[in-house]
Amino acid sequence: MDKYGLIGRDIAYSFSRRYFASKFEKENINASYVNFDSKTIQDVEEYLSNPKIKGYNVTIPYKQSIIPFLDRLDAAALAIGAVNTIKRTKDGELVGYNTDHIGFRESLLEFCGDVLSKIDKESLSKQAIILGTGGASKGVAYALETLGFQIVYVSRSSEKGSVSYADLDITHITTSTIIVNCTPLGTFPNTQLCPEIPYNHLNSSHIVYDLIYNPEKTLFLEKANEQGAMIISGLRMLELQAEAAWDIWSKH
Repeated sequence: MDKYGLIGRDIAYSFSRRYFASKFEKENINASYVNFDSKTIQDVEEYLSNPKIKGYNVTIPYKQSIIPFLDRLDAAALAIGAVNTIKRTKDGELVGYNTDHIGFRESLLEFCGDVLSKIDKESLSKQAIILGTGGASKGVAYALETLGFQIVYVSRSSEKGSVSYADLDITHITTSTIIVNCTPLGTFPNTQLCPEIPYNHLNSSHIVYDLIYNPEKTLFLEKANEQGAMIISGLRMLELQAEAAWDIWSKH
């Protein structure tokens, strides 16, 4: 039986474990999928050393810090600077990939490809706001850049290449088409939390995307929906990135 698993911290809720267990059963795939809950990077290194594991998914907080333990990265993961999928080759090499950008891009096109086409045709602003600067934000930024968007990063403190939440104003909002929450704010059980942005400046011209999938409709999305924005949860992205990971693992 082939073995796969998820590396992350505090991952009992794991979407990946449920998804792949269901997939393996439905498609009669002789494989198992487990959680490798890692409190430290040393735990991560230990799990990676197990030659019986054919592939891994990687989640918070190790998408960047795991890179030094890998033998090489594919071109997209190298450009992004974050890894969420690892394959152990027949030669025992650990190769890092990023399927977050695939899941995000494909889900965005599924839900609002017609809107994006209209933006291109009418030469409207192609600026996107990304809330958060962690590993998840990097795949999202890569996907948006391939679609021609300029990125405004927002973080807790104003740093090089980003603005702080306090400095995010009406001009940023009105000149942006897409706003993506790449922070964990609002994840179950802390559903009363959301990023502090000027929601009152959102309208029907905005696409608001939350990478969080539990709950499917976060407070962030509820507030955006109240302003008439198109909203998208992270569930479909997770499904698509998981299938992209399986394609990588199952290729010989």
